[in-house]
Amino acid sequence: MAKNMDSIQPIKWRNNMLFLLDQRALPHQQNWLQYEHADDVANAIFEMVVRGAPAIGISAAYAVVLAARDAWNNKGGTWKTAMVEPLAVLAKSRPTAVNLHWAIERMITFYQDLDDDKSPESALLEEAKRIHNEDISANYKMGKLGATLIDNNSIVITHCNAGALATGGFGTALGVIRHAYTEGKIKHVYADETRPWLQGARLTAWELQQDNIPVTLQADGAAAALMATTKVDWVIVGADRITANGDVANKIGTYMLAILAKYHNVKMMVVAPTSTIDWQLHEGNEIPIEQRPGQEVTTINGNKIAPEGVAALNPAFDVTPASLIDAIVTEAGVVLSPSLENMRILR
Repeated sequence: MAKNMDSIQPIKWRNNMLFLLDQRALPHQQNWLQYEHADDVANAIFEMVVRGAPAIGISAAYAVVLAARDAWNNKGGTWKTAMVEPLAVLAKSRPTAVNLHWAIERMITFYQDLDDDKSPESALLEEAKRIHNEDISANYKMGKLGATLIDNNSIVITHCNAGALATGGFGTALGVIRHAYTEGKIKHVYADETRPWLQGARLTAWELQQDNIPVTLQADGAAAALMATTKVDWVIVGADRITANGDVANKIGTYMLAILAKYHNVKMMVVAPTSTIDWQLHEGNEIPIEQRPGQEVTTINGNKIAPEGVAALNPAFDVTPASLIDAIVTEAGVVLSPSLENMRILR
């Protein structure tokens, strides 16, 4: 039944080009932008045309296809060498989302065995499509696994957007919410607006409305009051990077929400594919945190809301310690009370 909720897919390959749904214009406009070069995709990732760790990874995989096409057309048999520079630019587009680097490395490993004297585009396109389809399949698995943890008629809070728009389709955190809702396990969803990009207000609220899932939007700062006055059962979020011990980097404000959840005895669930786990990092303080321009805080849609010249702190992510998390849900299984030892079941 949950598979009926799969109409939103933000990434498409059509007519030998990559098309991305411009998430900056949602929910009021649905604009599709087309890309033929890897550098332009890198800029689209940085400018938040596409966002969400899995979606960034998928977009990067298709960007490798575009880079290979340009490299082959310009360099022929030395195309692999010509790939180094555009892929380095692509890898720097957003530093925190490990899926970006995972997808690039997977594509690089794949093309090492390809013939130097034959265009790599077709073979790489098939690999990028595999990454895309694997992500969607993983989301359905996570939706089902996460739903098993939820009791009937639950009330949940989610933060940022970890839905179909942040993935290849269906979603991670919203995939769990979608699946659980079809089973009668979720009664209502509260979506944090998620300053400064307002992904909760613009994207999550819109996605849930499309599926007729009851949703109420709230300011980020209202979560504590809601937990104090309403029986909230779960906080359900996605992740941009998870370390070997279960610490989680996610959209700024997640750590604050986790602290509130712990104080109010609300359970905390993180939903992400195994490609989001960075086994090379032991704990969260090793995760590079992207610092974005201050004007994203001092303006909204280009309109100034703060005094001229005021400084603004704008980390895109924060790190939630594993000790504040009740469950990490992946397509490979569920980790309860994540720790270095408990996370090993996923390896």
